[in-house]
Amino acid sequence: MAKIKDKYDVAIIGSGLGGLQCAYILSKNGYKVAVFEKNHQIGGSLQVFSRQKTIFDTGVHYLGGLGQGQNLQQYFKYFGLTTDKLKLKQLDINCFDSIEFGDDFNTFALAQGYKNFADSLKRQFPQEAKAIDEYCFLIRDYCSKFKLYNLDVPGISDYTSDPDLLESNAYDVIDSLSSNKMLTAVLAGNMMLYAGHKERTPFFVHALVTNSYIESSYRIADGGSQIAIELSREIRKMGGELFRRTEIIGAHVEDKVIKYLKTADGDQIYSDKYISNLHPSITIDLIGEEHFKKSYKNRIRKIDNTLACFCAHFVLKDNSFDYLNYNIYHHKNTDDVWNINVSQEEWPASVMISTPANTKNPSKANGVTVMTYMDHDYFGEWDGTHNTVTTIKERGSEYQTLKDKFQDRMLRRVEKKFPGISDLITHAESSTPLTFRDYLNTPDGSSYGMWKDCHTPLNSFMNPRTNVKNLFLTGQNIVMHGIFGVTVGSFITCFYFTDKDKLMEDVRNS
Repeated sequence: MAKIKDKYDVAIIGSGLGGLQCAYILSKNGYKVAVFEKNHQIGGSLQVFSRQKTIFDTGVHYLGGLGQGQNLQQYFKYFGLTTDKLKLKQLDINCFDSIEFGDDFNTFALAQGYKNFADSLKRQFPQEAKAIDEYCFLIRDYCSKFKLYNLDVPGISDYTSDPDLLESNAYDVIDSLSSNKMLTAVLAGNMMLYAGHKERTPFFVHALVTNSYIESSYRIADGGSQIAIELSREIRKMGGELFRRTEIIGAHVEDKVIKYLKTADGDQIYSDKYISNLHPSITIDLIGEEHFKKSYKNRIRKIDNTLACFCAHFVLKDNSFDYLNYNIYHHKNTDDVWNINVSQEEWPASVMISTPANTKNPSKANGVTVMTYMDHDYFGEWDGTHNTVTTIKERGSEYQTLKDKFQDRMLRRVEKKFPGISDLITHAESSTPLTFRDYLNTPDGSSYGMWKDCHTPLNSFMNPRTNVKNLFLTGQNIVMHGIFGVTVGSFITCFYFTDKDKLMEDVRNS
């Protein structure tokens, strides 16, 4: 195991995607970098786990924009994440997402490629050609306004001064396109990708996320942890260091400057600059709230965080179930597409069903994952407990009983779609909001960080620079969540360390 050096140029707290990408960029630009991760496994939401030799993703179930010449592919090339290093599997061209409603599973397909996407929807809604074309135009028009989304160098206020762009509500825009409630529900049918909220979610969030998947949709066979592994390998090649099982518990700060970080093992980490990949509010608690301006703390703590998730993972008998090369988003009815705050009695409302891709037997599924939203308070009784691979503390039989109850409800939803699948299951494993909180270190297990709210849109964008002079932020709260959102945020953070024009030129020329 590597030994902590006397001094680094940049020390990074947390090995989520943002932390790893910043480490890669800065190492490539000559900085002596170290990343510190409290868990055994690196990668944050890229983490996977295995049960009975079946690999399940914990957060990244599929990616968009990885086709030839598309934006995420170009960023990935910069990071050396090429197709020979990642086991990419493109989802069904004619149906990457199946949007389904009711007990009879009334089904609609979303296709890849804009022409294919539009033509497919027009066949399913022959009277709605004008609305479908307008929707496609709006998606691309909104995306064109975001410079980094299009591999260009951002100006000081490219979009932050455009209220129409930032304050347009996703539900209102989509609903205005047509009186056909089924069509508008289908267009928003995979809103679990961004925690779509009827009153809050800006249309630009819907546009940026949706555009990527329409352009192209991929899974990573055998787990998304490949991204973290490849990044860490390249970071080490460039002289960077990664320390697992090294928990940062505090900092020594003088005159608004961090002098060193403190670890749970009693070590001190000295560096010129520090980057936190943790949630901003957790970063404030870690560094010490007395070192931040009151207005800064209040602003961050007033921003609500998105809901957590509950995931049920089922291992299947060998060769018993066909692999589904698409995702299923099932809603009880069209109104439930935007209904993410349901009571415990009504839970779950909408669910996502997917089968992980594998290379051992690509035509067959060795597992099924079912995901839905869940309020953290459902497991509030155990809020004071923490349980991970590195800090094991069992929560007891009552916790397990409640978890099994919710897991059974999820299974019943899958059973309606695939009668008899219960007989194929050899093992079941579930993740609660507490699981996500403990492994990802997010407030209450929040899945998508801070709410992006069309009523207070500028709160959606966090400046990486903080009140502490040598402390910077990265991660999903800088711009947006997701692989692409975090990637853009990583570059924005690194603009404070490098020449942004040169850096983006390197991306375009990768």
